[in-house]
Amino acid sequence: MFTSENEAIFSDMQVGALRIVFAGTALLPFALRAIRRISSLRIFLLLAIVGLTGNFLPAFLFTYAETGLSSGYAGMMNSFTPIFAIIIGVSVFKDKLTKGQLIGIGIGTIGVILLMIAGKNLSVSGDWSHLIALVIATLCYGISLNAIKHTLQGYKSYEIASLSFLIILIPSAIIAMQQSSIETIQLNAHAWEGLIAIGILSLVGTAFALILFNKLVADSSVVFASSVTYLIPIIAVLIGIYFGETINGYQVGAMTIVISGVFVVNRYKK
Repeated sequence: MFTSENEAIFSDMQVGALRIVFAGTALLPFALRAIRRISSLRIFLLLAIVGLTGNFLPAFLFTYAETGLSSGYAGMMNSFTPIFAIIIGVSVFKDKLTKGQLIGIGIGTIGVILLMIAGKNLSVSGDWSHLIALVIATLCYGISLNAIKHTLQGYKSYEIASLSFLIILIPSAIIAMQQSSIETIQLNAHAWEGLIAIGILSLVGTAFALILFNKLVADSSVVFASSVTYLIPIIAVLIGIYFGETINGYQVGAMTIVISGVFVVNRYKK
């Protein structure tokens, strides 16, 4: 998290922990209402797996990765999510895939790579650990997607989101305190500016988006739900246009390929 002078306000660990704390706190009323739904140790463990792999670990892995990689490169690497979702679904849960779905995944992956290349935003200043962090994060997403689809079908999307965040809320708060987040807020003159940004990210990009995404997973296939991650770079480009960045014909063409891939996956879903 940076100021307008590009000076760090919070470390990557602080951003990851605070993001979960804010989102978990926002979802707390829903969690308290749904806590009776944790009817057994098995359900608790399944929700813990979703919380750890779908939110806790990726929150820290992505923030660490972007200390050495551009957001564009991170967006491109996010295309591993559908691939891991397919591998886990087929190998663990015996999912059946159509050729059309595999073709759609391939089209989407090509589109994302072309979009990032067209945007010329592939700077890499870190090392292999940053790339590995992104790969592990997308593997975690693949695990979480399959866990939601195949083991928590009887739960509503807000129940899964809020209860999984309830489980990881306290560990995240402990990490935030251990990383001297309170001291940073007290001593850094730009801390509140950073907190507002993290708060918006937590509420809109994490809590609200997660409920919608869990609903998508429940109502569609894992392949289709994971393929919507291909739309993330497109949204990033559109937001960039809003803030005055230019878009070229190559980017438009790449976005068209991405959307085509998502369409093909949806067209041929089981």
